[in-house]
Amino acid sequence: MKTGQDDYLKEKIISLYDLPIGKWATVNAIQAEGITRRRILDLGLIPGTRVEALRVSPGGDPKAFRIRGAVIAFRKEDAHQIQINYKGE
Repeated sequence: MKTGQDDYLKEKIISLYDLPIGKWATVNAIQAEGITRRRILDLGLIPGTRVEALRVSPGGDPKAFRIRGAVIAFRKEDAHQIQINYKGE
């Protein structure tokens, strides 16, 4: 029988925008298309990349993330197109 501990360790796929501040995850997939997809990939955000949520602007959009040592902000509409593997708190 599985315990609550097993649920804690289970990875969930959520959008990058939903990653809580101060937590990290790895990129699972990029669902964006066209120029937006190209821009995201050019920033080095490819499947397997580790990302950390750093802060959110006072208005809630954009949100800043640490990606490959750089701090990069994404608007909500773009961050929702990036799927991540998140283990939860």
